[in-house]
Amino acid sequence: MVKKKEKKQNWEGSTYGLRYFDKPVPKDKMPENGMPADAAYQLIKDELQLDGNPALNLATFVTTWMEPHADKLIEETRNKNFIDHDEYPKTAEIEQRCVKMLADLFNVPKNADPTGVSTVGSSEGVMLGALAHKWTWKNRMKKKGKKTDKPNIVMGADVHTVWEKFARYFDVEMRLVPMQPGKYVITVKDVERRIDENTICVVGVLGTTYTGQMDPIEDINKLLVKVKRTKGWDIPIHIDGASGAFVLPFTAPRIKWDFRLEQVKSINASGHKYGLVYPGVGWLVLKDKSVLPDDLVFQVNYLGGVMPTYTLNFSKGTSMVVAQYYNLLRLGRKGYAKIMKNTMDNGTYLMKKLVDSKKFEVVSAHHILPVLAVKLKGKQRYNVFELAAKLREKGWITPAYTLPPNAQKIEVFRIVARENFSREMADAVFNDIMEACDFLSKKKPKPKKKKGEKHHHIC
Repeated sequence: MVKKKEKKQNWEGSTYGLRYFDKPVPKDKMPENGMPADAAYQLIKDELQLDGNPALNLATFVTTWMEPHADKLIEETRNKNFIDHDEYPKTAEIEQRCVKMLADLFNVPKNADPTGVSTVGSSEGVMLGALAHKWTWKNRMKKKGKKTDKPNIVMGADVHTVWEKFARYFDVEMRLVPMQPGKYVITVKDVERRIDENTICVVGVLGTTYTGQMDPIEDINKLLVKVKRTKGWDIPIHIDGASGAFVLPFTAPRIKWDFRLEQVKSINASGHKYGLVYPGVGWLVLKDKSVLPDDLVFQVNYLGGVMPTYTLNFSKGTSMVVAQYYNLLRLGRKGYAKIMKNTMDNGTYLMKKLVDSKKFEVVSAHHILPVLAVKLKGKQRYNVFELAAKLREKGWITPAYTLPPNAQKIEVFRIVARENFSREMADAVFNDIMEACDFLSKKKPKPKKKKGEKHHHIC
């Protein structure tokens, strides 16, 4: 009897049956030949699954969730180059609508003519704002017939590293106020001792990355107003509102830190942090067009019409600017206020549980952000770095770090509460923190080396 031929299996129908999965993924050289789309997609997707889970990332300030309608708008606009204003005039108009809405949110005076620009993040906003102040100072000094070779900028050690980059890249002396144990922001006296007629601006931080505090901006403004009237030094304040500029207007609207203050001339904000947009989008808002020197605005015509541009980056995506506009329309002031209240409440709830556990103490009680910065209480058998590593085993991503000089001996454990940080998540991470602390407290201490004893390494 003749056997029937067995039907050959079609492995080509299974992605994992393809030959591309039994060889290393190309890493250093572009492969000679391509591969099927399914194989390329699956290889990359599988490798990216080794990343942390964004929902469990309690280290980042950056938004990890948006509504489905926002996702749809992002998908529909991702093929537009934002800088092509002549081709996409409505996109350019939407950007300026956002700038005006933010200027209004930051209490710009009615007689002012505010301006601003979207950026790829707060870092670009910082650079552009500081450059505007440097050029304004430079033009003013030239009119007085004075030298312009020694500009300086005054800030605290609580600033983001981008400020150090600005000082180095653009040759500005950085007059940095160091931290001290128990003092993690600048004071009026710190500023007064460091400013002079060559100071291009003073940086006020609205919610530091380290502790979530804010610099005493209103008091610094009073000092600079007095200095302007007595010495003639017109020193502006730039507000680094990367984290706080989308929080304080809704949680503490009476606190004066914004354009209500005379010397506050520029504010940067991160749309992709508490602006509730995916990365990357930031904003620079200037109090008045007079704050921006004409020297810094370029006119280009090679994209169609003549177009002014004030950016460090040129081409960029449109999607996140549109997503920011979606949030402003969708949520309004009341919607943002509700989200910020929930986020602050859930952060405070977790902070209280950590303090009540007697294992932690607050680094600073005067935080204005939903940021929990704590340190271990008393002497423990473990440190915050070991705690963070233990939590990573459960999927939680939490940062541990030391504060800048001269407070570098203080080790901080931090959790950032964001829009999608629920009460359930707060309870879950608290339980895992307690479990990790109990496990680490039982670890055997390293044996002390006796005097004159030598340790032998077994190879």
